[in-house]
Amino acid sequence: MTRRFEGDKLVLASHNAGKVREIDALLSPFGVEVVSAGNLGLPEPVEDGSTFEANALIKAHAAAEATDLPALADDSGLAVEALGGEPGIYSARWAGPDKDFMAAMKRVEQALEGKDGRRAHFACVLALAWPDGHAETFSGRIDGTLVWPPRGERGFGYDPMFVPEGLEITFGEMEPARKHAISHRADAFKKLVRACFAE
Repeated sequence: MTRRFEGDKLVLASHNAGKVREIDALLSPFGVEVVSAGNLGLPEPVEDGSTFEANALIKAHAAAEATDLPALADDSGLAVEALGGEPGIYSARWAGPDKDFMAAMKRVEQALEGKDGRRAHFACVLALAWPDGHAETFSGRIDGTLVWPPRGERGFGYDPMFVPEGLEITFGEMEPARKHAISHRADAFKKLVRACFAE
């Protein structure tokens, strides 16, 4: 049986301002106050899992234990078919210690040189953990293709080079509300809300 979220305060186990804004907007209709791990000064745990789910659980459990509050963590990334699923769980690490995603996008583009196909997908796993150790996980995905050069100033991460299937604009060119409605994070979030928040 899925556990319902009954509180009014949630720790978002992230230091990524873009991700915090996106999830805060998605949770606001439920009257939940979202406070980020970054704002609380929590250290970032070592993400040594081999899957998005494992890393999301590491972050959620660490934040729940540190704050004695339920914690929501997201682990997500870009998986490129022609690169065997890379950068995958290492998507943020490809941006280096300075989180330079322009450099990360260039690295993806260089890796694709001489390879067939530009199919890719964004994957997301959301983990909701409670201080007693219980956790729920929900996964989402959106397929698309990669373009070069990157287009658009919106979004974050690899958004400016990703065109969702059936569309002609990148996530970087898209209005935030439209992206929130169709993204991999939105897909996972709908499942989370249905299971843990919706009446």
